Amino acid sequence: MNNNFFKECSSEIEGMAKSDGLLKQTNMWFTLANEFKYSYHFTWQSRPIIQYPQDIVAMQEIIWEVKPDLIIETGIAHGGSLIFSASMLAQLDMCEAIESGKMLDPKKSKRKVLGIDIDIRAHNREAIEAHPMSSRIEMIQGSSIDPDIIAQIKAFAANYSRVLICLDSNHTHDHVIAELNAYASLTSVGSYCVVFDTIIENMPENMFPDRPWGRGNNPKTAVREYLKSHSEFEIDKSIQNKLLITVAPDGFLKRIK
Repeated sequence: MNNNFFKECSSEIEGMAKSDGLLKQTNMWFTLANEFKYSYHFTWQSRPIIQYPQDIVAMQEIIWEVKPDLIIETGIAHGGSLIFSASMLAQLDMCEAIESGKMLDPKKSKRKVLGIDIDIRAHNREAIEAHPMSSRIEMIQGSSIDPDIIAQIKAFAANYSRVLICLDSNHTHDHVIAELNAYASLTSVGSYCVVFDTIIENMPENMFPDRPWGRGNNPKTAVREYLKSHSEFEIDKSIQNKLLITVAPDGFLKRIK
């Protein structure tokens, strides 16, 4: 594709990031949409994904760029995100097979998605395991910050060379900083550790009255603390500047060394 196209896009994205009026309207829309549980209304291949479409597109771009052989996700819920990640890995397999001219067994792949959740409900597990993408998915039930679970995940990850991390379980500061300390180091250089729901810090203080997180106690505060002592990561602001609408502002952490 013509490099001038990307140069124009870059300039336009930079302009959006500097537009106070656009950012104000975006934040206003985000707050209003959240009142209607906007992110709950989308599916990926029939499974609820509980993500904003803009973030789904961003993850597609990241997976295509990184080409991971392992995606680790904390938080499973209905399994839509696992199915999405598995389907993206299947596309990578298909494209590589086309380019190499080799035959592909769609039920066998070196690439995997590993999902962790403290409570994988039976009906969700059954739906995930019945899905055509299930051969690429492994699940572990337990707290993502339990030492035994961390040990299992690190042992699993040792067999892979290109790892992408997605943190989207309990959104309290203490939990997310514990997840970052446990898993961020597994991120391959050039890949990402994506911390979802950093947007909580930007939302009205009364937005989450029934949850243990809120302003001053959320994924973004954990990211800020983590980055103080981890210069191997930097926030890729180009992603949030492009999306505008994202639950992960300052949450797209790229490992640079």
